[in-house]
Amino acid sequence: MLKGKTVVLAVTGSIAAYKIANLARMLKKLNCNVHVLMTQNATNFINPITFESLISNKCLVDTFDRNFQYSVEHVAIAKQADVVLVAPASANVIGKIANGIADDMLTTTVMACPCKKIVSPAMNHNMINNPIVQDNIEKLKRFGYEIIDAQTGMLANGDVGDGRMPDESILLQYILKEIAFPKDLEGKKVLVTAGATRESIDPVRFITNHSSGKMGIALAKAAMLRGADVTLVKAHTDVDVPLFIKTVDVVSAEDMFNAVCAYCDDADIIIKAAAVADYTPVTVADNKIKKTDGDMKIELKRTKDILKYLGDNKRDGQIICGFSMETENVTENSKKKLENKNCDMICANSLRREGSGFGGDTNIVTVITKDSVKELELMSKDEVAHKIIDTIKSL
Repeated sequence: MLKGKTVVLAVTGSIAAYKIANLARMLKKLNCNVHVLMTQNATNFINPITFESLISNKCLVDTFDRNFQYSVEHVAIAKQADVVLVAPASANVIGKIANGIADDMLTTTVMACPCKKIVSPAMNHNMINNPIVQDNIEKLKRFGYEIIDAQTGMLANGDVGDGRMPDESILLQYILKEIAFPKDLEGKKVLVTAGATRESIDPVRFITNHSSGKMGIALAKAAMLRGADVTLVKAHTDVDVPLFIKTVDVVSAEDMFNAVCAYCDDADIIIKAAAVADYTPVTVADNKIKKTDGDMKIELKRTKDILKYLGDNKRDGQIICGFSMETENVTENSKKKLENKNCDMICANSLRREGSGFGGDTNIVTVITKDSVKELELMSKDEVAHKIIDTIKSL
């Protein structure tokens, strides 16, 4: 995912420095070129050899280290960097950068980098709430630095409070958002539905389906990584939603319909990937639940057709993509759905194809528009999501 990209990790003197070793490993697994800068104080918490073993690059500490091929190292790395992450960022280094002080390899290189710079403060809760530190953080924001808010939790000294650096998986999400994909959806608003709605029969039971929500969340994530402003209307799902996506949680088909109505007018692209329960009990009152010879009979009615509503109320310039889950005549049935519901595109799945359908991490999708039918090969749902967005962009 990050092949050809260079990330600079700037590590300062904090016990949280140990987390950055795992972050460096995670970046290397994504084929990223990683450089690590350390302050002298940081070397008291983690040895530079640890990073060098993980990233196959020399870890830079001393500005005047002569053990290099001839080049001005901080300038050379600054030119290569696609993004810089200062993490953990101590109060000392935050103050230096905010006030233009460059007196070591780390601060000198950060000052020389023209790329996006992200800072993750980590320190004692009294320090991070010191008005001087807060003023320096605000100053960095004004200069275009992105600040990752410190978390509340157990700190190194045993206190519970602000100042805890987020886990490396969260730091990775900030890096991926910045450099993983071109921002070809920047300025676009995307509305995605995902997950399985649930229709209550009584306080214990409900009608639903086997949807995990993985495909819809993969689409929301792909749109976010490509620069879109994404709103996800989410019913029950089996996976977590990535950062940077506005999430509206719903339960029933009626809830989802109302949420979609609230956000659809502003959306440039709408992707209806949720597996909505087709029927809902007319009422949950006991007198509507009939038992005959041990069998339960429930009076049902159809839920609202969200995709039909979107197609009937589509505004000029808006693109609507629906999903079709079929067991037979996949292409023919999906073409009818495309026409009957006034969509621009239908992504058809067959429950009979191995690797496709509910629950798994892969999918086989046939992308159908008014002018074309294209069957994608088996791939991960993240990869499928980007192929779908590529087609949406071409419409």
